[in-house]
Amino acid sequence: MIRINENFLKLKESYLFSTIQKKVDEYKMKNSNANLIKMGIGDVTRPIPKTVREAMKKAVDEMGDRATFRGYGPEQGYEFLREKIVEKEYKGLGIEADEIFISDGAKCDTGNIVELFDTHAKVAITDPVYPVYLDSNIMYGRTGKFDETTGRYENILYMEAKEENNFEPSPQELKEVPDLIYICSPNNPTGMAMHKNCLEQWVNYAKEQHSIILFDAAYEAFIEEENIPHSIYEIEGAKEVAIEFKSYSKTAGFTGIRCAYTVIPKEIIVKMENKEILLNKLWNRRQCTKFNGVSYVTQRGAEAIYSEEGEKEIQENIRYYKENAKIIRDGLAKAGIMAYGGINAPYVWLKIPNKMSSWEYFEVLLDKYNIIGTPGVGFGPGGEGFIRLTAFGDREKTKEAMERLA
Repeated sequence: MIRINENFLKLKESYLFSTIQKKVDEYKMKNSNANLIKMGIGDVTRPIPKTVREAMKKAVDEMGDRATFRGYGPEQGYEFLREKIVEKEYKGLGIEADEIFISDGAKCDTGNIVELFDTHAKVAITDPVYPVYLDSNIMYGRTGKFDETTGRYENILYMEAKEENNFEPSPQELKEVPDLIYICSPNNPTGMAMHKNCLEQWVNYAKEQHSIILFDAAYEAFIEEENIPHSIYEIEGAKEVAIEFKSYSKTAGFTGIRCAYTVIPKEIIVKMENKEILLNKLWNRRQCTKFNGVSYVTQRGAEAIYSEEGEKEIQENIRYYKENAKIIRDGLAKAGIMAYGGINAPYVWLKIPNKMSSWEYFEVLLDKYNIIGTPGVGFGPGGEGFIRLTAFGDREKTKEAMERLA
């Protein structure tokens, strides 16, 4: 008799953003004339920059010419893009082109990377956390049962990101030694970024304990403060213990195009009995087996991001979203509402007044102000009492939302 992977049954019934959409759809059915402002799902709204579009159009024409047509591309990504990433993103950090793997999204890679490790590997995640980190490990059987009282899963090490530690958990707070450590900086959902001295602690800890750091830097382009690394490889020794994930989704508006990359230095070696295993080589084998690579047209578009004009256009979009974040922060302050983030990231972490729960305040925002946010508790029990607002919306809509709250 056929059986399914019962680990999937441990998952919550629906993905966080699917639950939000369902509630919004129900509200719209009852209130068809409501002027809703979306500040929940972190999807971009600015169009793809002109330079990127032109590069992709040219690539499409190449695909229509027999002399320049391309079929299957390299699973690791085309050299022209990998070399450009080394030149523009990792200059002086010692990263090489064959340590970069082009993919269709950081979400996919942060979920798929867990395939490389033993089912019993101990995983540490922040609380609150981007849901994919936790859910992918549930699927692979690394968790026990879900505890309704605590809102947490057995066998997962939770690192509390809270006001008391400036949303920067430290290794000293861990009660057990993890094999895999997820760090997202700038952080989704809190919008807070990890300072260099804190990240140095994590790298040193991972080296001492022979752990692997899975470092999600999808929002690094929004960093504006000093002493906050754009890459974990700015920390000495990180190439021995850290895998880095970066994405063009929020940086260049590629949420619908899909292109990202993962960096796995050849220095990362896992020792097992009498073997020394290079994770770079193992991931390459995995990708060659289960992934056909990102389209040529898409990668030419990504390459154009690094041109002089492309960089100007990208920075213009990023400034637009950062100004939105400032409008949100200022608007919340005017309304007397405490908030975090929004300086080095496109997310603002709103502290809910009057001790309401996250879902209760979600309903208040929706019913009273026609604003759609994301309940903090959806990112884990540590997010209870908070709402995440995104700065990826339209400028006028963002202003209007803050005027409603004020």
